Amino acid sequence: MSDLVLPARTQANSAARRRRMPIAVAIAITWLAAVLFVAIFADWLRPFGITALDLRARLTPPVGFGGSWAHALGTDELGRDVLSRLLVSIQMSLRIAFGATIIAAVFGTTMGFLAAHFRGWVEQIVLMLIDFQASMPFLILALSVLAFFGNSLLLFTCLLGLYGWERYARISRGLAIAANAQGYAAAIRQLGAKPMRIYLGHVLPNIASTLIVSATLSFPEVVLLESGLSFLGLGVQPPMTSLGNMVGYGREYLTRAPWILLTPSTVIVLTTLAVSLLGDWLRDRLDPTLG
Repeated sequence: MSDLVLPARTQANSAARRRRMPIAVAIAITWLAAVLFVAIFADWLRPFGITALDLRARLTPPVGFGGSWAHALGTDELGRDVLSRLLVSIQMSLRIAFGATIIAAVFGTTMGFLAAHFRGWVEQIVLMLIDFQASMPFLILALSVLAFFGNSLLLFTCLLGLYGWERYARISRGLAIAANAQGYAAAIRQLGAKPMRIYLGHVLPNIASTLIVSATLSFPEVVLLESGLSFLGLGVQPPMTSLGNMVGYGREYLTRAPWILLTPSTVIVLTTLAVSLLGDWLRDRLDPTLG
């Protein structure tokens, strides 16, 4: 009897540990909530315009390092308020990252469903595109496209949306094939349901948790990729600003005014770390094979 109680108690303790939120995840969620709040209300929170110049206050240090509360995080080489530019940069970077992640998820899931539904030559073409995307260095592809077609915010977001779509395609294809093998999709099809209704109404809800976890894990990569391209001058263009854009301009003043670069760099590191922690925790919670 005790042999049966012990495994049950072990399973209960394991389930309780999975339900308990770690402190690191709670801090990550708090940080992400604060970043999301800033992204939504950046236009109301910023004390100055992002292009407002004050050459008399150029390279003013932050509060605590000889600066004043008029510019809490200091100013840059043109006297622009770093705090105001940081708030707008968070808004711009998250807007691009969210848009690109959604594009990648929708496109990749659609391609995976097409491969799972038609099979045959359609599946072979999709798998070939997946292998090509996985083998092509995306940074080189992005540099080529931006150099040839020029740069705009819409093109830049759509281009980043092509990053990582093959992951969603592989996941959705495999899970859709498994759903068809389980029989419930075939039963719904025999009742006269159309393919779109089957995949969107029945297959997609069953695999949504896996796709969400994949999105949280790829989101930090999109943020870093946007920052890297903006750092190279191929991303967000002036007068707009982003986190990578701020880092790119601040590198020339690293020894004289390190706060210009360190402030957005810290936000990038903390945001990507928070999303990664949240993604790992969601994977542990939503994946029934773990724990």
